Amino acid sequence: MLSVFFNWIYIVITAFLMGMWLREIVWRHFQYRVKDISSILAAGLITITVYAQVFSLFYKVGAVANLILVGICIPVMVTQRQQIIELLQGVWRKNSSVWKLVLAASIVIWCFCTSRGYMHYDSDLYHAQSIRWVEEYGIVKGLGNIHVRFAYNSSFFALSALYSMKFICGRSLHTVNGFMALLLWSQVLALFQKKKDRKTLVTDFARLGAFYYLTVIYHDIVSPASDYAVMCVVFFIVIKWLELLENEEVQSTPYALLCVAGVYAVTLKLTAGLILILVLKPLSMLLREKKLRDIGIYLLLGCEVIAPWLARTVLISGYLLYPFPALDLFRVDWKIPAASATLDAAEIQTWGRGIYNAALTDLPVWEWFPAWFHDTLPTVGKLFILMDIVCVPIFIILFLKNFCFCKDRDAMRSDQLLTLGTMLASYIFWQFSAPLLRYGYASILLTVMITCGILFDILRKYFDKFQKKDMIVKIALLGTTALFLFLAIKMFSLVRYLYTESAKPAYGFQQDYGQYELESYDVNGVLFYYPLSGDRTGYDHFPSVPKQTEIFFRGEAMKEGFLSAGEDTHF
Repeated sequence: MLSVFFNWIYIVITAFLMGMWLREIVWRHFQYRVKDISSILAAGLITITVYAQVFSLFYKVGAVANLILVGICIPVMVTQRQQIIELLQGVWRKNSSVWKLVLAASIVIWCFCTSRGYMHYDSDLYHAQSIRWVEEYGIVKGLGNIHVRFAYNSSFFALSALYSMKFICGRSLHTVNGFMALLLWSQVLALFQKKKDRKTLVTDFARLGAFYYLTVIYHDIVSPASDYAVMCVVFFIVIKWLELLENEEVQSTPYALLCVAGVYAVTLKLTAGLILILVLKPLSMLLREKKLRDIGIYLLLGCEVIAPWLARTVLISGYLLYPFPALDLFRVDWKIPAASATLDAAEIQTWGRGIYNAALTDLPVWEWFPAWFHDTLPTVGKLFILMDIVCVPIFIILFLKNFCFCKDRDAMRSDQLLTLGTMLASYIFWQFSAPLLRYGYASILLTVMITCGILFDILRKYFDKFQKKDMIVKIALLGTTALFLFLAIKMFSLVRYLYTESAKPAYGFQQDYGQYELESYDVNGVLFYYPLSGDRTGYDHFPSVPKQTEIFFRGEAMKEGFLSAGEDTHF
């Protein structure tokens, strides 16, 4: 726990200072001041992720990268010290003692959960080794040729390598997922704060969806899996977006910046791509205001976020996007064979559908959906999918009513429907591509919760119009009772988990990656490790591969990269 806590302190300080630096840039260019600390921290994390990826293109991400980061942060702290003091003092005075205690307890609990738990299967399969490659070399051309999963290239691995602190601890920490979960939890806490108007807003329903997701992952957050990071980021973006709508924000800047954050989500995992549908709102605002220069700046910001990730993907796999061999734009000798990339894409899709045969990618939905629904989903998952399906006609009706059959279009409802439509499109894309539950929790939950929030808002206005406030009060009381029952169940589950995990010796250092029985073989004077059984190798033995296979260096040294061994490189 202590290693997690001190690592978080470093993350908070560096992310906050980099966020303050970006905040000043935003003010100078757009005359918009970001006031929320969670948004400043999120902006800082995005900036640092881009920095870590750019650094990895030239050198390994370790002590030197952190020294330079600290060197960048110190001038920010000096030049903006007065703003920082005023901002922190304002937040401290604004919140009650109870809120501060709840926040402190939240930090302790999330710190505990991040220090131990279930290490995701894929983390010992390739997450740990991906992070270590960034720590040891930064980038290696053709790395995907020794293990195709290295080519998945999430920007999260570069961020994790930067904050792993191996050069200090002697072991690689993996605390960033826990910090992102804590950052999202800070948004959920607003559910329990008193409101002056006492109204339940659509944002509250989105927060409730985020709360449920966090209760699903708290025992897995020790793992550096990019799935958890991207889901937390998507929830955070949507909650902030809905907050802006409900606060009647008229400036385009915060919406455009959240769309840049959406680009960041794409670099974490491609499945988040459709969140960029939200760009329609700030784009229309900027076009109406004829701010073509601002559009250019936001496009440049988005390109700066995605460019180093694309560059890393090209260097690792030979493709602009992997595994999409159709985007074959580069003639490089380290390219993963197209057949291997195609097979990899097919396996992701079919395995997500519960079909363990890559040849069945073209199976009609009515043939694979029933078995997938029955065999791969837990009971609660089945319920959410059924609710998502129901949300489709509800969205169509609401859309037609607001845009086709309404003389006075409700601007707020239009914006809410854009948000709902974005999540619904994301859900449909997930459903028909690789519908593994952990790949799509954000779109699954947010589709349901935003729909419920809009319907609740419609009911409230209807009952207010006909002076039947007692009905909405009854519905609110029923919902509150259900919420408290749900909270009680989840709190009991959490307490039981804390008790069962308390015996693990992880109060000093965080639980490490898994240990496996490995063998080694020599390639050009380098020992490569592989497991005697299964395909996981963990972190400690480096470099390692899932099984013994031919490996071809591009040059004399491993840092020069790897060539394909032929069509046999798929694992």
